[in-house]
Amino acid sequence: MRPTLALALVAVLAAAGCSGAGGGSSDGGDGKSITVLMVGNPQMEDLAKVTAENFTKETGIEVRFTILPENELRDKVTQDVATQGGQYDVATIGAYEAPIWSKNGWLHELSSYADADTGYDKADLLPPMVTSLSGEDGKLYAAPFYGESSFLMYNKELFAAKGLTMPERPTWQQVAQFAAQLDDEKAGVSGICLRGLPGWGELFAPLTTVVNTFGGTWFEKDWTPKVNAPEFVAATKFYVDLVREHGTPGAPQAGFTECLNTFGQGKAAMWYDATSAAGTLEDASASTVAGKVGYAYAPVDKTKSSGWLWAWALAMPKTTKHADAAWKFISWATGKEYERLVGSSLGWSRVPAGKRQSTYAIPEYQQSAAAFADLTLKSIQEADPKNPGMQPRPALGVQFVGIPEFADLGTKVSQEVSAAIAGSTTVEKALTDGQKLAEEVAKENR
Repeated sequence: MRPTLALALVAVLAAAGCSGAGGGSSDGGDGKSITVLMVGNPQMEDLAKVTAENFTKETGIEVRFTILPENELRDKVTQDVATQGGQYDVATIGAYEAPIWSKNGWLHELSSYADADTGYDKADLLPPMVTSLSGEDGKLYAAPFYGESSFLMYNKELFAAKGLTMPERPTWQQVAQFAAQLDDEKAGVSGICLRGLPGWGELFAPLTTVVNTFGGTWFEKDWTPKVNAPEFVAATKFYVDLVREHGTPGAPQAGFTECLNTFGQGKAAMWYDATSAAGTLEDASASTVAGKVGYAYAPVDKTKSSGWLWAWALAMPKTTKHADAAWKFISWATGKEYERLVGSSLGWSRVPAGKRQSTYAIPEYQQSAAAFADLTLKSIQEADPKNPGMQPRPALGVQFVGIPEFADLGTKVSQEVSAAIAGSTTVEKALTDGQKLAEEVAKENR
């Protein structure tokens, strides 16, 4: 959950066209210009780079981008979409928001557009992505730009220098042992980088997967909150201790982007995070560890697997007056030909993968992504948002709870856990306070 970049960029660029027209809404304007709000990660930045010379050149539709870090994006898009502000024609949302916002009637359904667009090939989209971005009516409400699970990335040179071997499916206990052995303050290398930045989609993206595999859960099936239960406490204490003892400097302010930069510059021996990070790490122009990274399944404790499931996707707010033009952009940006454009012009490791089956049949992509493509696909397929842990859950979600209240709950508890990483409070106090918040959420959902 993806990636953030500390960047606020407004660019006037443009984009390329798949044929596509679709169902039911008119432009209500000239359709020659659309506004797009995107999360600031490398794949989205690539989209901004290639839009003008491709999409706009072919369609005549100008695209005005606003690109924001993940936490800022969530605030901005929620404010605009929830209040029907109508500022954006296309917005980046995730697997958490799509089902909830579709139920609220805030988004255009995209199934009719995708079905009418002969060049789009909706059937090629990976089923877990379609499921996570669909509403209760079974219709698609956001088109996946890329999909991801999570896995463990490690510096093979550092492991070899210490004579260490990473298992294909490591346990968290093994990861902690490796971190202790590889931590080298004199060389400026930390044992591991893990997110400590507050945010339900920042710190609690990886941490909730640790909670799951340690046997914990936010809520039991009947909405009994379990935030201060022994399993949740043990998982959180393990995570906080690991970061404090062998994590990177400034961990309470480290999110996806910071860890991407740290690990990509060879300053951390391991990094547990999104599978989508691999493309950037294998790009020699952006990473000093390209060709030196090993990949393993998400670490476990009590469960067989623990990787998360996420998609960054492009959605169309109900308020857009340029629906047909917006779909043309969405169709182009999430279509097969866009992936080939990125591969041929920017490099095959930078393809926004994890959303289409056909991606994994492209010879150039197979060759470029050989180190991580198969593991990424298998991790996505293994992720189970219905049963991500040791007990039944009341709502969908691996690394989040699929209810509107979780954004506030997860963020508030993450602030306390981040403070524990910083040493200004304890895990026990953080989760005792979190339990009280969870009890209020439980009352609203029982």
